[in-house]
Amino acid sequence: MIQDLKTWYKKNSKEILSDYFTFLKFKTISAKKNNPEMISCCKWLSEYLKKIGLKAEIINTPVYPLVYGEMILDKKLPTLMIYGHYDVQPIDPIEQWKTEPFEPTIVDGEVYARGASDNKGQIFYSMVALRSLMELNKKLKVNIKFCIEGDEESSSKGLFSALDSLKDKLKSDYLLVVDFGIPKKDEPAITLGIRGLTTLSLEFTGSSNDLHSGEHGGLAYNPLRAVCELLGNLIDENGKVRIEHFYDDVEKLEKEEIRSYNLDFDVDAYKMAYGMKDIGGEKEFKGLVANWFRPTVEINGIGGGYFNEGFKTVIPSKVQVKLSARLVPNQDPNKIAKLIKDFLEKKCPKAIEIKVKQEGGGKALRSKNESKIAVAASKAYEEVYCKPCKKILAGGSVPVVAEIVQKIKCEPVMMGTSLPDDNIHAPNEHFGLDRFEMGFLTVARTISLLGEEK
Repeated sequence: MIQDLKTWYKKNSKEILSDYFTFLKFKTISAKKNNPEMISCCKWLSEYLKKIGLKAEIINTPVYPLVYGEMILDKKLPTLMIYGHYDVQPIDPIEQWKTEPFEPTIVDGEVYARGASDNKGQIFYSMVALRSLMELNKKLKVNIKFCIEGDEESSSKGLFSALDSLKDKLKSDYLLVVDFGIPKKDEPAITLGIRGLTTLSLEFTGSSNDLHSGEHGGLAYNPLRAVCELLGNLIDENGKVRIEHFYDDVEKLEKEEIRSYNLDFDVDAYKMAYGMKDIGGEKEFKGLVANWFRPTVEINGIGGGYFNEGFKTVIPSKVQVKLSARLVPNQDPNKIAKLIKDFLEKKCPKAIEIKVKQEGGGKALRSKNESKIAVAASKAYEEVYCKPCKKILAGGSVPVVAEIVQKIKCEPVMMGTSLPDDNIHAPNEHFGLDRFEMGFLTVARTISLLGEEK
């Protein structure tokens, strides 16, 4: 069957690439409010799903719409839902891009564009995979649904709020989340767990307007100083979060569970790949154990004062900070957000006014490695790559996935062919055309195998 799929792909590759590029050209930045490109992209996606034979519709949410498609062959058959998103991260800093972010460009077999990997490339090859099976007249033994949201990069607030009303429509036996990747180009792996997330925006105010640092230095409490003092107190010298009760719900790590995942990690190669002098984190935990099994608090951005060309001697009126916490199973995002908020408000100097706003998040998820969808995806990887499929976890988050699993009671697995150095969320995001094809083959084979699993 793999050869049939390869032959079909080669025959249709020009059309596939053209459609992929059209998809990438939509400037679907969900962080931008009232973005008309989002609606245009929804319409295009909906029409594409209809063209390949699905019943499709655009479903409005309080934020941006989601695109839903379904192919119900027989209500007695099991149902697979494929999840992804059409929204992308902002393109800043634009000056670091070597190509235009929304003008996809092929360089040495890699497609450079925002969303090339995360997540347009991966959700698109999944749609192409279904199209190929239908055109090859493969008799599918599984119903298919697509849930493609437009707010994942902004915490999925729209889908979160709509899930209760959509749970019957989205009801499925299996969930395939095509928003993940593999450790290396030639190392197939399914992802069986993700960390949770909570995000917060902070605002520190010291005065009603910016102040001259000469006339007011020594008198005014600089909010940048307060921010440095406060954030510097979040983590201790051993890499542990100092917030009281932060680790209360973290389960003790069982060696048997840890050993069930592939933990291969080359520290020196990692440092070289990302230009690091050394690694951080908790000193007690090493490598992927620290990334997969431990929660963190990260400072994602600080803005305030003057930092453009030249110099301006100013004490800023306000400073803004973005914080996030990556969470593990049993940690509640809302509870952790409150702990962080209480810690910051208690420790903040009285001279500084602090405002803390929780932005969004989601729970961590661990799935079973013996589930039908996990077995099918593993076999598909092994057939496509001709290598054993590893089992891994992810340090990242897709906040709404755990909520979907809870609402519709399905068996999930996360997969994809993206690589750690695809520069997702950064300038010069890219995705290899060879990996696009491998992803296409793997999803197509997963769909067909899932119907064969007893």
